[in-house]
Amino acid sequence: MTEPRWLNAEERRAWLAVVSIATLLPAALDTQLQSAGKLSLFDYNVLAMLSEAEGRYLPMSELAARTSASLSRLSHVVTKLQKRGWVERESHPKDARVTVAHLTDAGWDTIVGLAPDHVESVRTLMFDAMTDDDVADLARIGEKIVARLDDDHWILREN
Repeated sequence: MTEPRWLNAEERRAWLAVVSIATLLPAALDTQLQSAGKLSLFDYNVLAMLSEAEGRYLPMSELAARTSASLSRLSHVVTKLQKRGWVERESHPKDARVTVAHLTDAGWDTIVGLAPDHVESVRTLMFDAMTDDDVADLARIGEKIVARLDDDHWILREN
């Protein structure tokens, strides 16, 4: 049997920081968004991805990729957002076999209203603690890890 490749002290320190960030940061952002708009960080991310898309719509499969969610989880959340009048499901304008999620005007107004405080929270909780070099390093390192998890992840196609 091969001996496990245990983490050294610095690797353990880095790993525990990543695990803590992955737990604490989403919880803090969720709290702010629940207070401001009665929606979760994931709900916000769905609206944000649609708001950035051309025509404010994306095929459900692409929206799932951009939110790092399964289609079933995304479908459940889109249904919830539809009930709030923020998202509609419709056929793709060029291919009726494809279902797209479309951000409504009410959804747009919601994301526009929430974005300034959300971005300020992200800045306060994360970026204000970093130098420009730290931000560049985080992006570079994060993209390396994402590529290990999903070599066709959409953020890697953005570069």
